[in-house]
Amino acid sequence: MTARDVRRRRAQRVERDERLVAAASFRVRRGVLVGFLGLFLAAVVASAFHRQVIDTEYLQDQGNNRYVRNLVIPARRGMILDRNGEPLAVSTPVATVWVDPSKAIERPELVGELAKALGMDRATLQARLQERKDRPFYYVKRRIGPEETQAVEALIARLGANDIGLETEYRRFYPSGEVFGHLVGFTNIDDHGIEGMELAFDAWLAAQPGSRRVIQDGRRRVVQEVERLQPPRHGRDLTLSLDRRLQFLAYRELKRAMREHKAQGATAVILDANTGEVLAMVNQPAYNPNGAMDGSGSTRRNRALTDVFEPGSTVKPLVVAAALEARLVTPTTPIDTSPGTLQVARNRVKDVRNYGLLDTTGVITKSSNVGVVKLAQRMERAALWRLYDGVGFGRSTGSGFPGEVDGRLRDYQRWSIFEHATHAFGYGLSTTSLQLAQAYGVLAADGVRRPVSLLRLDGPPAEGEQVLSAATVQKVRAMMETVVSAKGTAREAAVEGYRVGGKTGTAKKAVAGGYASKRYQSVFAGMAPISQPRFVMVVMVDEPGGKDYYGGKVAAPVFARVMQGALRLYNVPPDDPAGTLLLAGMEATR
Repeated sequence: MTARDVRRRRAQRVERDERLVAAASFRVRRGVLVGFLGLFLAAVVASAFHRQVIDTEYLQDQGNNRYVRNLVIPARRGMILDRNGEPLAVSTPVATVWVDPSKAIERPELVGELAKALGMDRATLQARLQERKDRPFYYVKRRIGPEETQAVEALIARLGANDIGLETEYRRFYPSGEVFGHLVGFTNIDDHGIEGMELAFDAWLAAQPGSRRVIQDGRRRVVQEVERLQPPRHGRDLTLSLDRRLQFLAYRELKRAMREHKAQGATAVILDANTGEVLAMVNQPAYNPNGAMDGSGSTRRNRALTDVFEPGSTVKPLVVAAALEARLVTPTTPIDTSPGTLQVARNRVKDVRNYGLLDTTGVITKSSNVGVVKLAQRMERAALWRLYDGVGFGRSTGSGFPGEVDGRLRDYQRWSIFEHATHAFGYGLSTTSLQLAQAYGVLAADGVRRPVSLLRLDGPPAEGEQVLSAATVQKVRAMMETVVSAKGTAREAAVEGYRVGGKTGTAKKAVAGGYASKRYQSVFAGMAPISQPRFVMVVMVDEPGGKDYYGGKVAAPVFARVMQGALRLYNVPPDDPAGTLLLAGMEATR
């Protein structure tokens, strides 16, 4: 074998060895690649399994969070109506503006335009958004007006902004404004009752918003409603006992008296004598529940239920009723009031002047302090206390109004001799206007005390409690009619064509340490028609500042004007055809 053959064979062996090595290397690489691909496929399968089986709910939630939203379905709060169905409080749909601070903060021009549309300060709005830049949602202004709504809608359309939007909410509106403000009250921004009947019946009036699931696009517009999760439940309507017509009439006349006599405050209450329903309740000064609530809380106080005063001479018919009921006197029993003063313990009771010899009726007609004290001295303290307690003094009327006070009627066992006397002419006890009206309701309803109601009674009234006999109160009503005669202290309470009865009261105002010397509370409480009372009314004017301060001059004219309108509105037939002649005679004696 030649050397050449040897080299050729060696080259062949080397070539064969190289092919064998290359083949082996390829198999290894193929195995590694197949193994890698197998692992990759396994990872993909495992990942898909994990997402499709294990993490299904989580991933679906993440997707839904981007496009599916649960939106609130607004619900309307119940209306408050007067006894004839006239709306006193209604909820109307309005718009609320929201923004996405995380996006809006990057567009200063948008913030400026929005602030201008809403009448806000641009720097203030910018600062608020800056504070909430990490939040996706913020209410800029809730329950805006129609003009602001149109301005925001135009802004969204012009700039194509998807980080600003409008939602529908309900806003409370009070059509009668301040006329019913003290009684109806108002709600807060979240539609919860804050004062008045809105608060007392908040659970009854409250609405329950619903919810729905929808799909939204990138501009937060609803593309499709997926499902309704909870239907909305509107609040229930509430019908009050008040008559809107009488309320307006009483409000007008009370405001007129406030202005005419430069008074600090005033209240008026009208009751239905047959049912105990409150037909009107007004106060001065008043406030408008549609406006801002950042003023003094004293203007929002329902004085007819929360403010007490000493009723003064308006309690004298009750003292006479107690004496008649105990058969201590008759309407014609003589009572000597000379010389116009009476010594009681270390104190002296005085009349305006010496009335001389009066009968029991004359004590009411002339409003004699001396005469009524002599009547009270004929009866035990307990008897007088029981009557005051029976007509409702010192206890709540049960109206259910938030903040109603009970007044003050001390235990008779703690009365001194002089306090026994002062209780006979209305000092030493305190009452609200509504309590005094309820007490006079006993005289109007033949001795029955019925619960007071601020809600319309759709059925027969409650039976009530018999406090006095019908015969007694009929005699007292006849005595009270003389108060409105030419000889009485309330000639200006007369109503043409109707027989009217009542009693004046002029009490010094209680202050720390005693009584103010020149500050009075002028009161008139009465009823009409006296033959068969339909309405009871109490008027109280606090601190009249003019020349007149007697109840017959300040409060009685308000009673007359309002009662005249009430009797005609309710078509109550006249019971005094000669009333025109009577009024003419009274005018002649003035």
